[in-house]
Amino acid sequence: MADLLYLNHAGTSWPKPAPVLEAVQRAFGTPPDGWHALFAEAHATVAAAFGVSEDALLHTPGATQALAVAVADVPFGAGERVLTSGMEHHALVRPLSKLSARGVQVVQLPRGERGPLDLDALDAELEQGSVRLVALSMASNVTGERLPFEEVVRRAHDHGALCLLDGAQVAGWQPLDLAAMEVDLFAFAGHKGPQGPTGVGGLYVRPGLVLDTPGATCDGSVCRTGPGYCDTGSVDLPALCGLAAGLRWMAERRPLAAARRVEEAFRERVETFEGVRVHGVGERMPTCSLTVAGRAPAEVADALAVRGVVVRAGTQCAPRAHATLGTGEEGTVRFSFGPQATQADAVRAAEALQAVL
Repeated sequence: MADLLYLNHAGTSWPKPAPVLEAVQRAFGTPPDGWHALFAEAHATVAAAFGVSEDALLHTPGATQALAVAVADVPFGAGERVLTSGMEHHALVRPLSKLSARGVQVVQLPRGERGPLDLDALDAELEQGSVRLVALSMASNVTGERLPFEEVVRRAHDHGALCLLDGAQVAGWQPLDLAAMEVDLFAFAGHKGPQGPTGVGGLYVRPGLVLDTPGATCDGSVCRTGPGYCDTGSVDLPALCGLAAGLRWMAERRPLAAARRVEEAFRERVETFEGVRVHGVGERMPTCSLTVAGRAPAEVADALAVRGVVVRAGTQCAPRAHATLGTGEEGTVRFSFGPQATQADAVRAAEALQAVL
């Protein structure tokens, strides 16, 4: 365990910080008469971390559930369109792919020359009209590339379109004031950047946004036009408490800049290795995705594991992103550094890859 170098933080963070483990254990040991207070405290902490009101935040089992509910409840009309990127996780691609049955067209925007999204193509599509929603990730889970999400939100709103952001790769890593950003819909996972357990995430719905939620009511005294816990299931309370503790831990440390420097040091080393190609351009999260000429990604990952370096090989649940990148069905080898990464980790990971090659 002590010699293990875990570099799959874009998948699931590990090891969990001590306050997260303590919060989960405390929740499991709390009797039922204390559950409401635990939920209220944790819920308030998570809402504050994203700069939103508590009644606008719904906890879900994860980002996949949040994205599915958000897409399903947007009030689309026949003939309307959705714009998305070619770098999306299957959790967003799947619900979007079902919209054609409702007469909604999904348009995939191309990559740009200097980044994962062509903003000129976005403008051209928005100017054509009939765009109800722009839905995309804030950062690619494959390459770590950050999409220009704040600019996308602004341009979408300028043309009367809603914007749904998949924050699975960014949440926890940096402060996000969703209300100030005027984000309409935001989904996130708790087990990645926030350092929480698996089984918890969330969906933010901008106050005043009217969704097409089956069973939602507005009778004059109580008005609910968005999804609730009857739509997404019971909240995993220990996981939620762990999520709140993880967000507090990350906010105190602000580790993104340091983790990026570690990833950059690793990338600069491995880009000099013969046969290695690093995928992605521009600003990114602390993730480096690469392929090796003549070597299957799974083979490389297995050889690294023998040397105590844990990475993720394959398509990372994002086959569309790999189709866009041209990396095929075998995908890439992804090294994703965590909040406690050090320069020594970059050196060790690079040396291990060099030894494998």
